[in-house]
Amino acid sequence: MTDVRRVFFVSDRTGITAEALGHSLMTQFSVRTEQATIPFVDTVERARSALRRVTSAAAEDDHSPIVFSTIIDPEVLAVLRESEQIVLFDFFDTFIAPLERELEVPSNHVIGRSHGIADDSTYDVRIDAMNFALHHDDGATHQHYGRADVILVGVSRSGKTPASLYLALQFGIYAANYPLTDDDLIAIRLPRALASHRDKLFGLTIDPDRLHQIRSERRPNSRYAELRQCEYEVARAEAMFRRERIPYLDITTMSIEEISSTVIHQQNLHRRV
Repeated sequence: MTDVRRVFFVSDRTGITAEALGHSLMTQFSVRTEQATIPFVDTVERARSALRRVTSAAAEDDHSPIVFSTIIDPEVLAVLRESEQIVLFDFFDTFIAPLERELEVPSNHVIGRSHGIADDSTYDVRIDAMNFALHHDDGATHQHYGRADVILVGVSRSGKTPASLYLALQFGIYAANYPLTDDDLIAIRLPRALASHRDKLFGLTIDPDRLHQIRSERRPNSRYAELRQCEYEVARAEAMFRRERIPYLDITTMSIEEISSTVIHQQNLHRRV
C-alpha cells in the first residue's frame, strides 16, 4: 500500500488539455502524486485498455485512482464511467453542458480541436517566431533585434532560452535573448548591441545557490559553476538592471509558463497566437 495518489490524464487526443487542467487542480493540494498520461483513447477498445491500466493501479493502493478526462465521444467515455474503482473528473461534461445552456447552441463535439492547426497563418506565425528565437538564442546574432518583441537579458543559465522558445511557440512572440559576459558585468553598462533596443529589454535573474546547482550539473568543478562566481555574476547583473532601469524578474521558483506570462504582462506584449 502507498500514500501516493495515482493520477491519470486520459484523452482522445494528445492529453495536453487534460494534463494542463488536471495538474493545475492538483497543485492546490499538498499530496504526493504519481501522474501518467494515456493519450489517443478514441475507441471503445482503447478505452477498455486504458481502464484496465488504471484499475490495476487501484488494486495496489489504499485509494482509488484519480482520472481527469477530456474524451468527447460519449460511448468511449461510458467505458470509464462503468468502473466504481476510479474517481472520474470529466472536464467536458463539467463545462460544455452549462455553456450549451448559456449560449443556446449545441457544441460541435469535435475531437482534438483545441490543439489542431486553426489556420495556416497561425501555424506560419509560430514557426517564424520559433526560427527567430533559435537564430537569436544566446546572443548568436544581433542583426534583427529590431524585429524582436522582447530581448531577455541575464547571466548564463538564468532561464533565457526556454522562456524565449516558449514565448515563440505558445504565443507567436518574437523573443531574442542575450547572455551577459564577463566584460559586460565588469562595466555594469548595457552592451553596445542592446543600447539601441532599451525599450525591448527584460532582465532575468536567479538565486546564486540555485544557479550554482544548475551550473554544477552542466560543468562540475569548474570556475563557471563556483558559488562565488555565481554570486558575483548575479550581483553585477542586478546592479546593471537597476542602474540602466531595466525591468527584471527573479525566476528561481518560477515555471517557464509563469516566467512567460509575467514577461507578457509587464512588457505589454501582443500575442499573435
